[in-house]
Amino acid sequence: MGKVTGFLEIDRQVHKYQPASDRIRHFREFTLPMSDKEVEKQAARCMDCGIPYCHGPTGCPVHNQIPDWNDLVYNGDWDEAIRNLHSTNNFPEWTGRICPAPCEEACTLNLEDVPVAIKTVEQAIADKAYEAGYVRPYPPERKTGKKVAVIGSGPAGMAAAQQLGRAGHQVHVYERESRPGGLMRYGIPDFKIEKHYIDRRVEQMQGEGVTFHCGVNVGVDKPVDDLLAEYDAVLYCGGSEKPRPAGIPGTDFEGVHDAMPYLVQQNRRVGGEDIQSVAWASEPILAGGKHVVVVGGGDTASDCVGTAFRQGAVRVTQLDIRPRPPEKEDKLAVWPYWATKMRTSSSQAEGAEREFQVATLEFVGEDGVLTGVKCCEVDEKRKPVAGTEFIIKADLAFIAIGFSGPLEDGVLGEFGERLKTDTDRRNSVNVSADDRDYRTSIDRLFAAGDVRRGQSLVVWAIREGRQAARSIDAFLMGSSLLPR
Repeated sequence: MGKVTGFLEIDRQVHKYQPASDRIRHFREFTLPMSDKEVEKQAARCMDCGIPYCHGPTGCPVHNQIPDWNDLVYNGDWDEAIRNLHSTNNFPEWTGRICPAPCEEACTLNLEDVPVAIKTVEQAIADKAYEAGYVRPYPPERKTGKKVAVIGSGPAGMAAAQQLGRAGHQVHVYERESRPGGLMRYGIPDFKIEKHYIDRRVEQMQGEGVTFHCGVNVGVDKPVDDLLAEYDAVLYCGGSEKPRPAGIPGTDFEGVHDAMPYLVQQNRRVGGEDIQSVAWASEPILAGGKHVVVVGGGDTASDCVGTAFRQGAVRVTQLDIRPRPPEKEDKLAVWPYWATKMRTSSSQAEGAEREFQVATLEFVGEDGVLTGVKCCEVDEKRKPVAGTEFIIKADLAFIAIGFSGPLEDGVLGEFGERLKTDTDRRNSVNVSADDRDYRTSIDRLFAAGDVRRGQSLVVWAIREGRQAARSIDAFLMGSSLLPR
């Protein structure tokens, strides 16, 4: 906890943003940092709540010891705060920027709608650790002689690789794209997290002995069986990249795209890379001067909205089939769990028009080119309401309704039915492995992250990577000192 009476004396304060009119002119992060003293005051608000749901199973997936590092920051011990934070989270500068903060939803003070600014404090701790030079390589004191390959360098693969490297194993990470980071680098826009935060962690891990092999599509360029022959264990962290099928007529019109190729292209532009690649090759997709419609109500849809505004879109409309959520949830019915309530992302606040309880019937066009999106209102069961059809003008439309599992080429394509899969409640087909040992049906092949649990949060991927690392370490050595 922080100050005993802090929550009574200090008002909640979080990072402020650059004005929307300024931030849509660039792709850089736009949060305005708080001073150390302001952050310490926010940490002081952490109360003696008795049961800290914030870092329990309802709050933080990696079980950050939030009351502990709030108290350390309140007392000005920033060095110990980052040590504590790193003990549960390999990459707090990532989660401090892009995690939706279920910990704040679970905060006891959220019963009064003024939770501790946990996410703000976490980001401040991580950023100050870089400034102070605390984030540096920590190579293992001894080597085990064991070799582990990690397929995929997203949050799960990176977390597992760092943990395994620090345990003394020789770790090689194989990444399909030209730079490490997975969809952290290529799917999340720079205005949410600038990619030098990934680069710095890669440098740290290389200093700890981890080797990165980029431009290698395992299962296509290099068989998984070759990795299994060369390494003592292989961890598959390929992510969930297959777009969920929308079943909307007219997707073949020029101007209709899945969301991810659009985001990947723009991230490549910002990173100074060629937008053409093996996995995401297509013609340039640009929203400048266009009317844009985004189908979907989640984070990926919001990222498309913010990207379109920065490219100069004339108008951006976001369609959500779900009913408009209430402005305020019933705390006693849902706390400390994540509540369904009206939320407005920074991208939506930049001028998006949002339509709720609306179904996308079809994309319409002329001469093979998109001209509009035909929609209608739906009832509580998401069934179309007769007579409510309307058309939204559109030169460009993005389908952002989620992902249904890993791509079918690569690892899945190589093993076929030998690699068992499961279908989850969202009808996503994921690699079958439990969350205790992370073993798949293939001997010495493990799986973690979205490829195992389905589309999820970065913080969940970090958790799975850490837990899979412990399982692999125990498998190789008979026991493990790595934390779960």
